[in-house]
Amino acid sequence: MQVQIKVREGKITTVNVLKYPSDNDHSQQINDQALPVYKKEAVEAQSADIQQVSGATVTYEGFTQSLQNAITQAKES
Repeated sequence: MQVQIKVREGKITTVNVLKYPSDNDHSQQINDQALPVYKKEAVEAQSADIQQVSGATVTYEGFTQSLQNAITQAKES
C-alpha cells in the first residue's frame, strides 16, 4: 500500500492511493469499497486516526501506516 497526500496551509486536502493490493477479485472488491471511505475520513480527521471498514483489516492497516508515514514526512519538510 502506498498513499500520497497533498497538504495546503498545513491541512491535508487530498489523499491518493498510488499502490494497493489488487492481485485477486476479493482484494479488488474490498479495496474498491474501503479505499474511498478511508480517503474521505483521512481528510476529515486530518490524521491517520480513522475508523476501520468491516472486513477490510489488511487494507486498513496498510492504508493507515502509509498515511501516517506521509503525514510525518509532510511535517518534516
